Amino acid sequence: MPKVIEWVGAKEDDIVWRYPREDIAWGDILVVHEYEAAVFFRDGKAYDVFRAGRHVLTTANLPLLTKALSALAGYDKVPFRATIIFVSLKQFQGRFGAQGQTKELAPLKFYGSFWFRIEEPNLFVNEVVGGQGAYTTGSLQDFLRGYFNERLIDTLNQYSLTEVYGKLDETSFLAKNALYDAFKRIGLELIDVKFEGIDTTPEWRDRIFFLRTGVSASEVLRMQTVQKTAESLSKSPGAAVGAGVVVIPPLFQPPAPAAPAQQITPCPKCGFQNPSTAKFCSNCGAPLQAAAAGLTCPKCGTANPAGAKFCINCGSPLQSSVKCPKCGSEVQPGAKFCQNCGEKLA
Repeated sequence: MPKVIEWVGAKEDDIVWRYPREDIAWGDILVVHEYEAAVFFRDGKAYDVFRAGRHVLTTANLPLLTKALSALAGYDKVPFRATIIFVSLKQFQGRFGAQGQTKELAPLKFYGSFWFRIEEPNLFVNEVVGGQGAYTTGSLQDFLRGYFNERLIDTLNQYSLTEVYGKLDETSFLAKNALYDAFKRIGLELIDVKFEGIDTTPEWRDRIFFLRTGVSASEVLRMQTVQKTAESLSKSPGAAVGAGVVVIPPLFQPPAPAAPAQQITPCPKCGFQNPSTAKFCSNCGAPLQAAAAGLTCPKCGTANPAGAKFCINCGSPLQSSVKCPKCGSEVQPGAKFCQNCGEKLA
């Protein structure tokens, strides 16, 4: 007589249940209730999945398992061995909570709830129930809590303390988006995440004000070190004068600014890059600083020292200005046309 395989007495918070017998016969009746799925599991792999309904087990409705059994001699005999795992497709609540750190290494304690449901029963059974040996609701909740905490710690490590501290709704939204794909990889849909508390140590709590005003974490640490050192010295009668003079002044000094980049002066003759303090080009010997105040040769373009009447490169005469013969406007030496009236210049 065929037996009836059914999840009887399932509680509201039960997520998974394993049928206690592994001897299955063709013709047995599988009963799957609403919001349930039954997965046939054998040799570490999930095969056929049954949704709600009353099913008579045959080779026709167990094609994947039948194919796997066909490799074995006498597969058509009864009973054959397989594990039937029932999973609930309802929405469930899980709890999370752990301690990690932010990107500036601030300790971060957090806790809250997340809601999920089984979206792909065969993938879930493969990766979690059979893969992790989580055949009970308790062991399954323990696994999901650790799975959630581990990935959440990695996510929060990428953010600063000011970005997550006290921002429960924003961090909840951030966590859901970050962990959604991770849950999908094990056959679950992550429906929602709700942080109920995010805290840090008293020392880092005191630093949040300064961090929010744009002060770097290293500078906040320096200021707190000054404060603690001063308090320590004030409690030591003998050290206040001797040690205070040595320790306190260096701590009050802010970090030295980076040295400014060295200025350079290009040679007007050969273009060689010289230090700004050089007076003559290190490559060709041409004067540097004086040349900047002099005239440019209209013939070869060489910059000449101030006061020079002839070009130091080609010997052409230098003029401070040229007057247009038509309108009398001053024209730049070397110009071929007047910029005022357009007259051609000799």
